[in-house]
Amino acid sequence: MNYKLINIKVHGDERGKLAVLESLKDIPFEIKRVYWIFDTLPEQERGFHSHKDMEQIVVAMDGACDFVLDDGERTETVTLNRPDKGLYIGKNMWRVMKNFSYGCKLMVLASDYYNEKEYIRNYGEFKKSLK
Repeated sequence: MNYKLINIKVHGDERGKLAVLESLKDIPFEIKRVYWIFDTLPEQERGFHSHKDMEQIVVAMDGACDFVLDDGERTETVTLNRPDKGLYIGKNMWRVMKNFSYGCKLMVLASDYYNEKEYIRNYGEFKKSLK
């Protein structure tokens, strides 16, 4: 499976905490795009796609949700629920996000700019692309 949980460096004192991620240092790619997902209701599911070449780091800034990750042979579920843990998702990983808590906020760091041609949005096509 082409994913892993990463620990995010946290610095803090009595004033609060600060978390740090740096391109090509803490994560294995240069960050070219940052976006966030919020106001998703618990009964909703998102994702249902893979990326041909893009890599991502996802951080639950607040709240929690589950990522169901599929490499075409195995499926595993990862729960994100802490702002000091990031989920690295590599190339060719089908993902579905579900079980959002109320107020869940996800921040995504991507290795490339948005390009619709980079997405595979049909599971059958995803499976064919792996052969």
